[in-house]
Amino acid sequence: MQPQRPSTLAPSSTSYEQLGTRMKAVMLSLVAGLVLGAAGMGAAWAMNADSDSPVDGTPAADARAACEALDGFDPEKYTANGPAGEVAVNRYAAAGALSASAAAGDAKYEELAQAIRRSQDRHAQVFDFDATVKKDLDQAREICRAL
Repeated sequence: MQPQRPSTLAPSSTSYEQLGTRMKAVMLSLVAGLVLGAAGMGAAWAMNADSDSPVDGTPAADARAACEALDGFDPEKYTANGPAGEVAVNRYAAAGALSASAAAGDAKYEELAQAIRRSQDRHAQVFDFDATVKKDLDQAREICRAL
């Protein structure tokens, strides 16, 4: 039998240097990404602060946003396949959620929330935009016009 040679487990100094260089590159990339991301978010925030966005965290803003979602909602596209159908479903849901938020913050928006909720509840029962659902949607839109 021949004696076994001890294995060399210690990496060479060039391996440590390569590892150190790689770590520096990864860390610099991470820091650069964070800086660029923060700058982008800051720029977006600054540009949005000057816009007349309805999102200011008040019940009135929620009611306006609900009305905007409802304004862009087309019941005819609700069952459409693809993006048009997705937009319709999400606008209808958003109108309900935002009007409920507005009503929770201020009772004067309760009528709007109830009209949208009635239309959504009826739609969930009949799976169609029948006359009753459309009547409630029309009432919600009328309330929106008065805001």
